[in-house]
Amino acid sequence: MHKPSVAELRPVVHPAGVKDRRSGEHWAGRLYMRELSLRIDRHLVNTRVTPNQLTYVMTVAGALAGPALLVPGIPGAVLGVLMVQLYLLLDCVDGEVARWKQQYSMSGVYLDRVGAYLCDAAVLVGFGLRAADLWGDGRIDWLWAFLGTLAALGAILIKAESDLVGVARHQSGLPPVKEEAAEPRSSGLAVARRAAAALKFHRLVLGVEASLLILVLAVVDAARDDLFFSRLGVAVLAGIAVLQTLLHLVSILASSRLK
Repeated sequence: MHKPSVAELRPVVHPAGVKDRRSGEHWAGRLYMRELSLRIDRHLVNTRVTPNQLTYVMTVAGALAGPALLVPGIPGAVLGVLMVQLYLLLDCVDGEVARWKQQYSMSGVYLDRVGAYLCDAAVLVGFGLRAADLWGDGRIDWLWAFLGTLAALGAILIKAESDLVGVARHQSGLPPVKEEAAEPRSSGLAVARRAAAALKFHRLVLGVEASLLILVLAVVDAARDDLFFSRLGVAVLAGIAVLQTLLHLVSILASSRLK
C-alpha cells in the first residue's frame, strides 16, 4: 500500500491557517511538532486506525503525565516531559489523520477538549504531589499537594471560561466568536491584556510549559538535595492560576465575545 510522502500530506493536513491560529495552535506545534507529526501520519493514514482512537491514546498519555511525575528525582521529571510531548504529538496527529481521511466527528472535538483539560490538570496535581515528597523519609507535607490541586483547578477554569463563551453564544443563537472580539472594549484593559500576552506568564500553568519548568526545577533540586525550588514552583503556579482565572474572566466580560 502506497504511503504518501510528507510533500503529499502537507497541503492536505496542514491547510492554510492551521499553524497561524492565535488561540488554537501551540508554539511547540509551530516550532517542531507539526513537522514530526507529518512523519508519523504517513504510516497511519492508510491503516484502519481512526482519529478518535488516536485521541483516546492522546488523552491517556496526557493523564499519565501526572503519575509519571511521582517517580522521584530527575527521572520522574523527564518521564513527565516525555508523556506530555507524546500527548502533544498525538494532538497533532489525530486532527491531521482526520483531514486526510475526511473523518470528522463532534465526539472527536469533544474528546480533544477533554484531553486538554486532563493533561494540564494531571501535570499540576502530579507536581503538587511530587513537592509533597510522598516517597521521602519524613512527614508528607500535604500543603504542596493542595497548592498543586489549586493550580490544576485554575488551569481547568481558565479553559472552561473560554469554552463557555461558545456555549453562551450558541444558546443565545449567535454565531461563533471571531478572534478580534477578544480585544477588551476598554483601552486600559486592552493595554493590560497585551502586556500579559507579551509576558506569557499565564502559559506556565499549561501542561507543556509546566512539565518543562518541573524538569528544570528537578535538576536544581537534585543539585541542592532538597525540594525547595519545586515547592516554590508549585506556590508560584498556584498563584498564577488563581490570578489568571480572575483576569481571564474579567477580560471575557470586558470584551465583545458575549455581544
